[in-house]
Amino acid sequence: MEVPVAVALAEPVTTLPVGRGWWYEPKFDGHRMIMHRTQETLICQARSGRTVTSAWMDLAVAGHAALRPETVLDGEAVVWVDGRLDFSAAQARGNSSPRRAAALAAQYPAHYVVWDCLLVDGQDLRARPYTERRAALLDVLADVPPPIQAVPATDDPDVALAWYEHLRAQGIEGVVAKRAGSSYRAGRIWKKIRHAETVDADVVGYVGPPSCPHRLAVRLPDGRRVLSQALTASLAAEVARHIADAGPGRRARTDDGEQYTTTAGLVVEVASGTTRHATVMVTRIR
Repeated sequence: MEVPVAVALAEPVTTLPVGRGWWYEPKFDGHRMIMHRTQETLICQARSGRTVTSAWMDLAVAGHAALRPETVLDGEAVVWVDGRLDFSAAQARGNSSPRRAAALAAQYPAHYVVWDCLLVDGQDLRARPYTERRAALLDVLADVPPPIQAVPATDDPDVALAWYEHLRAQGIEGVVAKRAGSSYRAGRIWKKIRHAETVDADVVGYVGPPSCPHRLAVRLPDGRRVLSQALTASLAAEVARHIADAGPGRRARTDDGEQYTTTAGLVVEVASGTTRHATVMVTRIR
């Protein structure tokens, strides 16, 4: 298996996918991490591919002691504070020097919530269906104690909705949906629904041709300028009419540095993620 591992991601959606063949997992709020138990040591990899073992040394020590050699797991490093997931605490760990991380770990130990098994006993499982990888994960972790544990999973959408509705107080972001027969590969192959609130946002620009804009640049109530998710065909047509009336704009960038073409005079209703992520989906034009 090539290192660093190219990770699978989830595409935001506004409703939970249902039907035959869907599996669901609660979405934990922490730092994405690949854990690779080699023959000699254990390596922790961030989503970017950067090695972060020193920041999560308590998890690395636990994984080295408990996991079989030539095992690769995918999951989330999280920190609980007063019975709730605390992303700020996880962020502090992830960005700390080894000495500072050790001090933080003594106060708030980390946990590793695992949702996938990519390699076991040296055998690459990524081409296998999700359900087979899930079974392998449960087998690998059968005798592994905390702080390493498998994420809960169900194929019952009612249970998934109960997680979504009742676990928010514990810091659960939402629910991730995965196809039972899907392999593991890089890119947005899963679906995720997160807790969101509907707010009005000023449109400051768009991405794509003016006759068929793909996404909008919006200014959220807190002042952030971000790009929306892809527009539906009907919304794109409405926005195109407004752009034609407003006339040509200029090039600008969002707070994250993404380019867009300016426009003004339009307000949209958006579902805006309440977590650290500025995930915005346009629901209608005001």
